Amino acid sequence: MKKEEKTELTKKKILAAAVQEFGENGYGGASLNAICETGISKGLLYHNFKNKDALYLACVEICFQSLTKCLKEADIGNDLEKYMRVRMGFFKEHKMEARIFFDAVLQPPEALCDQICELKKEFDELNRNLYQEILNSIQLREGITYEDAMNYFTMLQDMFNNSFSSQNWRNVSLPDKMDIHEKNLPKMLDFMLYGIARRNDS
Repeated sequence: MKKEEKTELTKKKILAAAVQEFGENGYGGASLNAICETGISKGLLYHNFKNKDALYLACVEICFQSLTKCLKEADIGNDLEKYMRVRMGFFKEHKMEARIFFDAVLQPPEALCDQICELKKEFDELNRNLYQEILNSIQLREGITYEDAMNYFTMLQDMFNNSFSSQNWRNVSLPDKMDIHEKNLPKMLDFMLYGIARRNDS
């Protein structure tokens, strides 16, 4: 086996153990010692990853890339229900990746927020493209521009996700946050697109 192949296999082994550890315990509770207890020497771990932050970010990147790839391959178009169905199917099938995804999105380590935002760009772009497809299929209210609608989408998406990091959610477990987030996301998108008020035209 070539050196490059051996290095790649070692890296994959480390990442598999790390996804399990960060998935089970989150960033705050995860331990590099626990990862090493799976049969990985500390020397090999630190040879491939500088520290805990670097390893966590590599796991976060795997999760974002895997979910984004799954959604792209589903050819969703402007079908919001299909988007949610595929997304929830991915999370059900990849439980550890799901927990890392929500850990990074809903309660990111403060020192890593910028790096996580960078890693999330392709996923965010996919979501924007879905929203654009939906906007192209409906008629906007008079006075509302396409740019207004896109800015509103970005603002509300950020507010919705960031709300889970507030003090109000401090004592709520990550699994409960995940469940509440996914149940309320379709409703939030529906409100954002079609409003909540019934117009009185009389």
